[in-house]
Amino acid sequence: MQKSLIYILLVIMANSYGQELNLPVFTQYLADNNFVVSPTYAGIGDNLKIRANGLTQWVGIKDAPDNQSLYADFRIASRSGVGLSLYNDKNGNTIQTGAKVSFAHHLILDYYSKQYLSFGISFNMNHFKIDINNFNTTYEQTFIDPFVTDNRASTNYNFDVGALYRFKGFFASFNANNILEKKVDDDIRVSEPSTLLNYQIYSGYTFKGPKHSRIEYEPSIYYQMFSSDNRSSTDVNFKYRKFNKNEDYYWAGISYRYLNDQFLKPLNVGPMAGFKKNNFYFGYAYQITTNQLAGYNSGTHVVTIGIDFLQGISNCPCTQSPIH
Repeated sequence: MQKSLIYILLVIMANSYGQELNLPVFTQYLADNNFVVSPTYAGIGDNLKIRANGLTQWVGIKDAPDNQSLYADFRIASRSGVGLSLYNDKNGNTIQTGAKVSFAHHLILDYYSKQYLSFGISFNMNHFKIDINNFNTTYEQTFIDPFVTDNRASTNYNFDVGALYRFKGFFASFNANNILEKKVDDDIRVSEPSTLLNYQIYSGYTFKGPKHSRIEYEPSIYYQMFSSDNRSSTDVNFKYRKFNKNEDYYWAGISYRYLNDQFLKPLNVGPMAGFKKNNFYFGYAYQITTNQLAGYNSGTHVVTIGIDFLQGISNCPCTQSPIH
């Protein structure tokens, strides 16, 4: 039992170490909100799309990661869009908050075959701190480290860049996140990574069901790789949508995430479902932890709610909604 608890602490500490490398991305992007993973999607779809996410990881483990985020993107002119994302991420005694401001421009490569190319950029602000209010002495450690005199807060500014290609039902985006190296004070944070760069690829295809069925199928993959240690993971996803005559719809799907050198040992796997009624959107995802933490938690839960405002058809097909 003691060894298991030590293992849990090590996993949480490892996740905390990598917390600043990238925001926790689980299945929020599958809640019909691709803007989560790429600034290139800003302005595609309804004029103003807002999505709020609440994520609780490893429910049942004290001080496990917890995240809240808000995403909004808006079409400007006929071929451009802007977006804003805000987040708050807590992992034990580490707290990270921040914001991204994004801009995307969309081009028509070929009007008749529906080929589009988009470019996006984000300016990021990340504030990272260690909450020392819960630091206490123990029987073995009778005093608090005198170097821990404040919350050790730091703020980092960075950029993301990306490109998106769409051809009928096919889509593929490539992103380089946190492209600038972080300045690190070696005398204070000897183990803090300076390379925050990570790469993400998100690709899939939307198939239409039988004629007049109002059904869509969407297999997709989401790959991410971190330059600091070359670790990488992949999500394999599948979604099903069913529309009614008013263009409202419900959907269901499943996601399978694994480290790229351990395909048969998934990090987590789980179902998801949701619906859109008029301008209101709701989604829920559940992920089962399949490693040694499974016996100490009931999984990860993600809830998404959203509203679409100012709906209208764009003058340019390159910014029309990918949801048919």
